[in-house]
Amino acid sequence: MHSTNDIRRSFLDYFAGQGHAEIASAPLVPYNDPTLMFVNAGMVPFKNVFTGLETPPAATATSSQKCVRAGGKHNDLDNVGYTARHHTFFEMLGNFSFGDYFKEPAIEHAWTLLTKEWGIDADRLTATVYHTDDEAFDLWKKVAGLPEERIIRIATKDNFWAMGDDGPCGPCSEVFFDHGDHIFGGPPGSPDEDGDRFVEIWNLVFMQNVQAAGQVTGELPSKNIDTGMGLERVAAVLQGVHDNYDTDTFKELIGASENLTGVKAEGDQTASHRVIADHLRSTSFLIADGVLPSNEGRGYVLRRIMRRAMRHAHLLGASEPLMHRLVPALVTEMGQAYPELTRGQDLIEETLEREETRFRQTLDKGLRLLDEATGSMSGGDRLDGETAFKLYDTYGFPYDLTEDALRARNISVDEAGFQSAMERQKQAARAAWKGSGQAADSEVWFDIAEREGATEFTGYTSTSGEGRVVALVRDGAEVETAETGDEVIILTNQTPFYGESGGQTGDMGTMSTPDGVKIDITDTGKPLGRLHSHQGKIETGTIRTGDTLHLDVDADRRDRVRANHSATHLVHAALRNRLGGHVTQKGSLVAEERLRFDFSHPKPLSEDDIAAIEAEVNAEIRANEPVTTRLMSPDDAVEAGALALFGEKYGEEVRVLSMGRPGTEGLSYSVELCGGTHVRATGDIQLFRIVSESAVSSGVRRIEALTGDAARQWLVEREDALKATAAALRTNPEEVADRVSALLDERKTLEKELAEARKQLALGGGAGASGPQDETIGDVTFSGQVIEGLNPKDLRGLLDEAKQRIGSGVAAICAVNDGKAAFAAAVTDDLIDRFSAVDLVKAGVEALGGKGGGGRPDMAQGGGPDGSKGEAALDAVRAIIAG
Repeated sequence: MHSTNDIRRSFLDYFAGQGHAEIASAPLVPYNDPTLMFVNAGMVPFKNVFTGLETPPAATATSSQKCVRAGGKHNDLDNVGYTARHHTFFEMLGNFSFGDYFKEPAIEHAWTLLTKEWGIDADRLTATVYHTDDEAFDLWKKVAGLPEERIIRIATKDNFWAMGDDGPCGPCSEVFFDHGDHIFGGPPGSPDEDGDRFVEIWNLVFMQNVQAAGQVTGELPSKNIDTGMGLERVAAVLQGVHDNYDTDTFKELIGASENLTGVKAEGDQTASHRVIADHLRSTSFLIADGVLPSNEGRGYVLRRIMRRAMRHAHLLGASEPLMHRLVPALVTEMGQAYPELTRGQDLIEETLEREETRFRQTLDKGLRLLDEATGSMSGGDRLDGETAFKLYDTYGFPYDLTEDALRARNISVDEAGFQSAMERQKQAARAAWKGSGQAADSEVWFDIAEREGATEFTGYTSTSGEGRVVALVRDGAEVETAETGDEVIILTNQTPFYGESGGQTGDMGTMSTPDGVKIDITDTGKPLGRLHSHQGKIETGTIRTGDTLHLDVDADRRDRVRANHSATHLVHAALRNRLGGHVTQKGSLVAEERLRFDFSHPKPLSEDDIAAIEAEVNAEIRANEPVTTRLMSPDDAVEAGALALFGEKYGEEVRVLSMGRPGTEGLSYSVELCGGTHVRATGDIQLFRIVSESAVSSGVRRIEALTGDAARQWLVEREDALKATAAALRTNPEEVADRVSALLDERKTLEKELAEARKQLALGGGAGASGPQDETIGDVTFSGQVIEGLNPKDLRGLLDEAKQRIGSGVAAICAVNDGKAAFAAAVTDDLIDRFSAVDLVKAGVEALGGKGGGGRPDMAQGGGPDGSKGEAALDAVRAIIAG
């Protein structure tokens, strides 16, 4: 049997043997297409090559590309687990020709690999071609020897591929495998083509045309080949099964799920195990590529996938979080082909466990609400959109999760009603993708990059130099000249100015010429990751493309920035040492005045954690070890112990930054891949001080810190404040804490004594109180008082004492503080049939300008805004007693 790993490897080896460059899979988050949420096809990383914006990595290439389809236009989530071939995560095998070979070699490669290398029975293969593509039709007869009845012309867009309404396009040819007449279905183009007997396993795209507004307008000057073969589908063919979930990788993952749940993948439980296995792959790869669960964008789609899998784990009776315990099985199956899984295993497990623990806290409540709402429903009924929205809004159930939960009972959901409820509450769908990535005007940068090549950065060793102006950009378009007063973006062939990237802010400084041109550079960007764009205002003179400028970085500012940047590396290492290997950088800001470092960790840092991390970083700073850099391939760098950031796109060569004292294995304290500017030795950082630690989002914490003179000044300001406090307290700074503690204790004692004095004053009469004024109203004894400065908490105690004193009757007290009044009344037990303390308080509160009041018939309390009406409140009680 061909294992899935063997099939992947043999595909890549075959095309590598045919001269194709083997290209590693790009991260699932696309770097070159802001319209896509995730990479969903093998050609996505080469999109700019096909459109002519980038130079191809080689004339021909091959890859096994990670893909996710779980959001936006390409969304297979609803079907996963219930069909044989739908997945949220899949691998797309592909071979590509960028202007090299075209149709005939592409068909030859496909037929050779399928029938000769892999030994698939040629009689079970059928090809389709676009209905006007006579060349491809004839080639299948010539190269493969297929009879005409097994070369099917298709007139629909199924066999005509386009990148979009505008751009490259062309006919395609699909290869189908016949799983046998024991399975329902007919060949493509037949009335029964939607059956499962004939399954597409490979699509060969002949990119030969260009279109505008959806209409073919001509032919491309350079014809390309783009093919895509689903690894899971061809694995099913080669392993002699019809269902992708019966292939070796899925069988291992489903088996691990069976072992941990104690439930066999049989009957109704089959779909749940399949969902878990599929979603384990997509969630793990997304986390490894830097996506974390959140409530918007990519993070929300990840959370939806997680929660769908976790609900199925719940259906299988898993009493404890399950998903994180399956990660080792996935790493065993796929970690060799995708080492990012191994590197990210700790983070993947921690994230899955945390999310499942949180979700289980609300899952039961949500399912109970769903059961209550659908208890009387039967197959064919529809759940109203309001209830579906309540599940989403209150319990975090995505709409598709509600649909999935009701699927087994054949109950649908009113999607229109759900959307209407969303609109009424003015909430945008959190899964809606608003786009991110390159700017809309990025084409100008591609033009410059293709024409001039990447900017040579000279700033690792210098803060000044010479540069030739290769482009001027104003308002998103290139211009030839710029003059005094113009704000313009300047690109030079080389520069010491660092372009904003990796969290480090761009350099500032000046550009000039000997004849008086002066330009103030306020920021430096890095479009496309390889150009350095200097945002400037021309103070004097005129510049043109081709001019040579002298470039001067603000060196003092650069020193502060690079000290902060180097400190982020030290704090990253200290965090991992203190908290564990699951800590991974999730973002940073390196500016001149401060640094900010975001990292994965499930809970706040303790004061001891912060102190230990700070002390560890400062120890490395005092050691003053040299900071060294080496240029290596990404694989060699990681093999040598460098820490890579998941999801980052690295080139063929990376800078490996080492700093700090060597550890037990000989590695420096911190070894990371980084293209930023850094100090020459750790001592240049001078001092490190954490000034805050907070939450950014679920599972992500943030440290803000200062270095160098900024940290020193921060400490000086706090020392000055301490000295001023000590002077005000007439003590030494060392004794401020004890003195403040003593004062607080003294204040508590005085407050207690004052409260007791006021209470005694109220009981005994005198200044500030009217004294207990017992009187007889009809046959009822009434005790009423107005007391200034009495704590309202003492009212009930005073009323209890008044009731004991009068034996039988009614008591009322009005406590006045800061112009406002608290009012309380009490009735002895023998009179509660005649008077209610609640009614008495409401009357008194109304006299005080307030409303309400409440309590029991024997004791009630309320308040009003006008404390000057205290006697009026007592009169209101007297009036009720008098009848």
